[in-house]
Amino acid sequence: MAKINFTADRVSDFQCEPGKNQSFIWDTTAPGLGLRVTASEAKRYIYQVKLKGKTIRITIGTPKAWAIDAARIEARRLRVIIDSGQDPRQIKAEKLSEAQEKRDAKELAKAEKFRLDGISAARLSLVARTAWDEYLLANHPTWSQVYREDHEKVARPAGLKLKIGKELSKAAPLSFLLSRPLSEITSAVVAKWMSAECAARPTFAHNSLRKFKPFIAWCAEHPEYQHVVNADCCLSRAVKAVTPSNKTKEDDCLQKEQLNTWFAEVRKINNSVIRAYLQALLLTGARRNELASLEWKDIDFQWNRLTIRDKVEGTRTIPLTPYVSHLLGNLPRRNGFVFSSPAADSGHLTDPHLAHNKALQAAGLPHVTLHGLRRSFNTLSEWTEAPSGVVAQIIGHKPSAISEKHYKRRPIDMLRMWHVKIEAWMLEQAQIEFVPVQAGLRAVQ
Repeated sequence: MAKINFTADRVSDFQCEPGKNQSFIWDTTAPGLGLRVTASEAKRYIYQVKLKGKTIRITIGTPKAWAIDAARIEARRLRVIIDSGQDPRQIKAEKLSEAQEKRDAKELAKAEKFRLDGISAARLSLVARTAWDEYLLANHPTWSQVYREDHEKVARPAGLKLKIGKELSKAAPLSFLLSRPLSEITSAVVAKWMSAECAARPTFAHNSLRKFKPFIAWCAEHPEYQHVVNADCCLSRAVKAVTPSNKTKEDDCLQKEQLNTWFAEVRKINNSVIRAYLQALLLTGARRNELASLEWKDIDFQWNRLTIRDKVEGTRTIPLTPYVSHLLGNLPRRNGFVFSSPAADSGHLTDPHLAHNKALQAAGLPHVTLHGLRRSFNTLSEWTEAPSGVVAQIIGHKPSAISEKHYKRRPIDMLRMWHVKIEAWMLEQAQIEFVPVQAGLRAVQ
């Protein structure tokens, strides 16, 4: 267990050991105070100590939010509590419960104020879906068609005829909240709903909450709904306590030793478009919708370039690596989209996660989301010692101030040199023998 005197430079320079999910260092000044860093570069001060014979670990906060001296003071405060025989976690939970009771009382007082102010019963009983439908029809210039469809998906009621198969739709997570009067959607209601949804489908529930928060904020500014909506219903500690934490991101990533099995099962998928899409998603690090909406006109096979619609900068140009070029070059040209889907209204692939989940299950691998493949590219690239700024430019992230003091825009040829190396290393781990030939490209396993 490495113990050092914490300094600003040592804290900022500390990195996760290659091949590990997390690493720790411990402070010599404040016993029990540690710094934890994950493979995705997430850092947290922690306090670890034994209480009643069991080791407990308490998260203090990020180095950005906590100065070293402040973290040491907090560690000593926790030590005093533990020396008195109390559990700091229990004390914190009791304070949160007390605060929640005060918020619930405030919400009841607000409801009573509505009654006394003479707000009509019709407005108080206005169903949330009425406001939701108007919200979807409002002008949202930054929304893409896929993003709009995601909103419809998380709010879909039960009993609708699905496009595929004969079964009727099941109620999506937001269907329950949107069926209630808008005035009755309080933090207590949202917390109870989130807890129940997370027990059954945590990823879908978390995605639904991310769509619901901006809707509530929109209602709070709308003259028709601002007097009946509970603007803070999604922001209470009770809701945050039952919302899936970012800890899932740490495991949402393929490991080096899993590449062989992952590629083997994905390459068995019968649908050639999904098969190519999943592999390209991992090998480019692109966001799922950026790649799904790729058009043939965005590909330059002559100069080996891809122009991707970037959600931050509009577009970005990245190398078209040999194996990805092989995958894309063999796809059918049924419309303007590279990953076309005749059954989808958008014309391109929209639901590849089902096939991916089956491949993961067949491979005996833990669940990895489609965004986890992007995270995998970022993490696995470290094995090739590619500069973090190069990887960031390829996937559409700006380099962090820690990894690069100056933001550099590298030419496409330099990106290609490293990107080809990253692809070749992944294929080597997957035991895929790939041979570019003059007449075309082929892959042999």
